[in-house]
Amino acid sequence: MRVDFEHLFAAAARLSALDGAADSEIGDGFVAMLRALVPFDYSVVFAYRGNERPVDLFSTFDEAEYFIFVSLYQEGAYLLDPFFSAAMEPRPGIWRMRELAPDRFFASEYYRGYYAKTGLSEEIGYFEPMADGTTVVLSLMRKESAGPFRPAEYELLRKASPFVRGLMHRLWGGVADRFDARKTDGTPPEPPGFALGHATASLTARERSIVELVLQGHSSESIGLKLGVATGTVKVHRRNIYRKLGISSQTQLMSLYLESLKPGERSIV
Repeated sequence: MRVDFEHLFAAAARLSALDGAADSEIGDGFVAMLRALVPFDYSVVFAYRGNERPVDLFSTFDEAEYFIFVSLYQEGAYLLDPFFSAAMEPRPGIWRMRELAPDRFFASEYYRGYYAKTGLSEEIGYFEPMADGTTVVLSLMRKESAGPFRPAEYELLRKASPFVRGLMHRLWGGVADRFDARKTDGTPPEPPGFALGHATASLTARERSIVELVLQGHSSESIGLKLGVATGTVKVHRRNIYRKLGISSQTQLMSLYLESLKPGERSIV
């Protein structure tokens, strides 16, 4: 592995002079700088604020890839994304997806029905909370054919984190205005999310919380730890949830969730 210092410093210098530039120019600058450190296939930058639909600031996807990675994601898949959960805490720094994912994430219906369709072997993100209550996440992605980032590559990205996040803060520090603009342009601020339509009207607040955690990929044991209850209690709640919703599996629960996002229209699976 060889760091291209010439391109690294040239890209860093260009980024440092980009106050007020377009998102595309800023994004291209970050990609050029970080590719001088390590190779990756895709990059995308999202801004998050509460449960609102993320704002896509930049991406390197073609049209078909954009539909999967951005359009479908914004329709509601983001609510089950470990990166979204980390942005809400927030958890500043650089994180691997597998460091943030719940214990059953890679066996979850969300992973099989949506995330696996992205064809990624790994995703790493720089997380930078802003003073305006938003969090900007710059993701670097590798295809399955490229394999995950090696430890030495991740270490380079980690060492660059203070500088990268400092530039993110300066160049994308006013993104709250993008969310506020939606109030006047007719864009719905957020999808139905975990409401699952009218189906959850009979569920208690605790049961709705468990539905959310199940869909994110948490096991009953993990849910119990997060909510401070016994694993057996969680299992009782899950049986009651399935009975009230008239379903018998997590697959059906995910189907209800997907149907609630855009009834009668395209779905993730």
